[in-house]
Amino acid sequence: MNTTPSCLWDAGATLGEGVLWDAARQAVWFVDIKGRRIHRCGFDGSERRSWIAPGQVSFIVPARDGGMVCSLDDGLYRFIEATGAFLPLAKVEDDQPGNRFNDGHVDADGHLWFGSMHDAEEEPTGALYRFDGRVTRRMDEGYVITNGPAVSVDARTLYHTDTLKKEVYAFDRAADGSLSNKRVFVSIADGHPDGMAVDADDHLWVATFGGWRIDRFDKAGNKVGEVRFPCANVTKLAFGGDDLKTVYATTARKGLSQAELEAQPLAGSLFTFRVETPGLPQHLLRIEE
Repeated sequence: MNTTPSCLWDAGATLGEGVLWDAARQAVWFVDIKGRRIHRCGFDGSERRSWIAPGQVSFIVPARDGGMVCSLDDGLYRFIEATGAFLPLAKVEDDQPGNRFNDGHVDADGHLWFGSMHDAEEEPTGALYRFDGRVTRRMDEGYVITNGPAVSVDARTLYHTDTLKKEVYAFDRAADGSLSNKRVFVSIADGHPDGMAVDADDHLWVATFGGWRIDRFDKAGNKVGEVRFPCANVTKLAFGGDDLKTVYATTARKGLSQAELEAQPLAGSLFTFRVETPGLPQHLLRIEE
């Protein structure tokens, strides 16, 4: 397996995020939050398409009805791929103009876990939410920058990141989706923990913003591997391909000086590499209307 990342799409994203593998379309989706773009390409980087969003779009996920759902500044929207239209689905934090949304994850029950954050990255106004297809519930709060919801193989543990505190939390997740027993799963000193994904061995992969790498941790929080990148800001990863052993990862140009950008010409690109252990399939969002 070639675990050295290679550039799949030099997208020049200011803040690449939200990468996922869409098995039904055999496509990779990702967003540029600050560039207000949705991007999609084939498994090999071909068949590229991009859409302009009317706000800061932080993630996009497939739904059970065959459509796509994304976040904008004031909540969740249906994204109509054929026309590029955005149709309101659920208002969330529309009374907090200083906030925006960040990372999102769909669990096996079809529930969407996603976080909000302070757009200026200064105040702890961010929260963790769960959208069950009909109602949005606030599950935790007090974050400046939320990131990387991910769920363990048995669905009993939910991971969530406090990026500025450099901590990844673990929660006990009950069958009804409620959370308890919040604790620090791992602290990361070199870089800021960002997006995450769980593999079939129940290991947690964590992208590091400013850390030049993705880390892999076992269930006890021990670091058991890493993948180094040619650029500092690695933001999110997803397992894809027919065997779920192809990793796709987004990166960002945000926060880099001109000298750093010149030294990291591929910052903001979509990368890919192969791994021995497959990931978990992308689940589909359940919507009740």
